[in-house]
Amino acid sequence: MQALLKDDVQQPNESNQPRKKHPPGLYMLFATEAWERFSYYGMRAILVLYLTATVVNGGLGVDKSAAMAIYGFFTGAVYITPMIGGYLTDRFIGRRLAITIGGILMALGNFSLFASQSLTALYIGLGLLIIGNGFFKPNISTIVGDLYEDNDPRRDGAFTIFYMGINVGAFFAPLVVGLMSYKYGFLTAAIGMIVGQLVFNLLGNRYLGDIGKEPTGKPDVTAGKKSAAPLTKREQKRTTAIVILAVFVIAFWAAFEQAGSSLTLYANDQIDRNIFGFEVPTAWFQSLNPLFIVILAPIMSALWYKLGSSKRGDLKTPTKMALGLVTVGLGFLVLLPAVMYTGNDTALKVNILFMIVTYFLHTLAELMISPVGLSMVSKIAPIKLASLLMGVWLASSAVANMVAGQLAAYTQSLGYLEIFSVIGFVTIGLGIVLLFLSKPVAKLMK
Repeated sequence: MQALLKDDVQQPNESNQPRKKHPPGLYMLFATEAWERFSYYGMRAILVLYLTATVVNGGLGVDKSAAMAIYGFFTGAVYITPMIGGYLTDRFIGRRLAITIGGILMALGNFSLFASQSLTALYIGLGLLIIGNGFFKPNISTIVGDLYEDNDPRRDGAFTIFYMGINVGAFFAPLVVGLMSYKYGFLTAAIGMIVGQLVFNLLGNRYLGDIGKEPTGKPDVTAGKKSAAPLTKREQKRTTAIVILAVFVIAFWAAFEQAGSSLTLYANDQIDRNIFGFEVPTAWFQSLNPLFIVILAPIMSALWYKLGSSKRGDLKTPTKMALGLVTVGLGFLVLLPAVMYTGNDTALKVNILFMIVTYFLHTLAELMISPVGLSMVSKIAPIKLASLLMGVWLASSAVANMVAGQLAAYTQSLGYLEIFSVIGFVTIGLGIVLLFLSKPVAKLMK
């Protein structure tokens, strides 16, 4: 936020020459997303634990397999609705209004979970969160891209910085919520969402100007053009590239999203969480990923910028994503010796370092895929379909999360060893396939 006070106010993209400093609007969006992610990850960190805890302990007493299926459906649905929200935004409402609508709905969703510990309140709350995320998620990422010219070398770095903002909120949320009862954890998540909306609405005009106020798909009367014009061949190829990479990204997120379900339960039951007499709350493991992101994001941002400014140029986007798939697979292979030792015997515990190394590798993989993917979509998507295609990109995560929920549920019947092995080897194999496809996919993106 200090950057907002130090930089002079100016309209984004007011010069065709890229500046060394990022526009102040980036840091305002950074803060907005940080609070929204504080809300989401605070709720997510305790959701499975809340579902499976007994009623006496403040939970709902749901069976573990059913709880992970509910978790998978929820985390999948929050990535389906952005496609609908993106479509509505492209044609009927401005992105900034959509972000506000989404924020209000998500705050109400968390408040519902706080107000009543019942299945009815659970479904109402999760429903509001799903709908609200559909308005919020595709539009704030698209506005970040609107701050930069298409060929600005700072773009990938900007999305990595923005991604770091996401994870600042995600880091603190489990630490705070993990010390509370489930009831007040959900209230804290609601408050975080409200704070994020205050930041966005009070500072939006000052640091974004007119960006995001009007639907991008409206007819352009001044230029005599209409958004209904068919896509050019170049736009069609770029759209195809987005869809192809989205398919590969499904495998990544199906693996990565085990964090909130099977990895959470494994950490709760099989990891030795005692450190010098203090038992680490299970929810705190959800802070490892954002902690590593905050540490690694500036390094990766600098790396992408340095490569982009060199004579050889940056790694191709498909290549980065392929390496990300291989790395997330390695994260699961690290756990296999631990799982082989413990099996499903909760009396046996393994060193906490197994989980820490797994989260480190998963974070490294995430930085090769998620911010790079957001940057790619904002850069090559046809302007009249920008929010819709951002929604399509996020919809790949919807499919992945539903698959992840089913995989997590199978750990209770087939076992952790079988499921973690499948996830690890399949993602590594798909990463190798994408490496071979990197050049033709990159050609479609030009």
